[in-house]
Amino acid sequence: MKRDNYWPMPSLYTINLRGELVDLSHPLVMGILNITPDSFFDGGRYETEQAILDRCGKIISEGGKIIDVGAYSSRPGADDVPPEEEWRRVKSALEVIRKEFPDVWLSLDTFRSDIARKAVEEFGVDIINDIYGGNADENMFRTMGELKVPYILMHMQGTPKTMQYAPQYDDVVADISMFFSDKVNKLHSFGVNDIILDPGFGFGKTVEHNYEILSRLKEFGLHDMPLCIGLSRKSMIYKVLDVLPGQSLNGTTVLNTIALLNGANILRVHDVKEAVESVKLVSKLKAGSSTPIKSGGSE
Repeated sequence: MKRDNYWPMPSLYTINLRGELVDLSHPLVMGILNITPDSFFDGGRYETEQAILDRCGKIISEGGKIIDVGAYSSRPGADDVPPEEEWRRVKSALEVIRKEFPDVWLSLDTFRSDIARKAVEEFGVDIINDIYGGNADENMFRTMGELKVPYILMHMQGTPKTMQYAPQYDDVVADISMFFSDKVNKLHSFGVNDIILDPGFGFGKTVEHNYEILSRLKEFGLHDMPLCIGLSRKSMIYKVLDVLPGQSLNGTTVLNTIALLNGANILRVHDVKEAVESVKLVSKLKAGSSTPIKSGGSE
């Protein structure tokens, strides 16, 4: 008996971080630092300097390579945060992080081009993570072309306040792919080359939409760009398991593993240690299955 089962070879994606070409064929883990009072899972935990530093130290010690700082809650129904308040939160956090951890790669979760520019120019933020995919600020793509840092292009239907009001798609994966194609072309026209795609689990999608996206994640490979996946403790996990967000770590690990098997290059997570372990195990599995399995008997 002959088995012709091969794991797909990892995509040879790189992104430029401070002049270093970082290989994403071995997935990276991005630890979440929410400096907001109202995020769905960890709102209010990291509002003091010491709490911020403790969280960053934990992310780094557990193997996280990127810290994603967010000062604007994107939970369903979240209220607007004025630009001045968002920048106040961002500035206070980045000041203490850069002083204590000057070399760590930082991502900033913002959809405002002015805040993105100040964060990159004043604090050397390495990545901009835009949940609106450029739809909230007409200057974002031009700004990214000038800043020359990687840009995470996320898909969201609606806004955080409205996104879960009966989201509808003709074909959720095809519709998101069309969104990516349009936005990538525009980004390229502004000279943005390092683009990371995020299908936006939970952002204007039903539970069923989310699982269809996960099951068809490999289809986004047609764009030939790295994928950032954010599944951590989301309602698609705890609603199915009928548990609270604080009880959804095991489900998160399961879905992160599936995402890795289907081509994820960056995992954005609350629980870094467990995600790093998933990366190690899936990488070992793929390495051990990269050659054909030969039968000892006749073929």
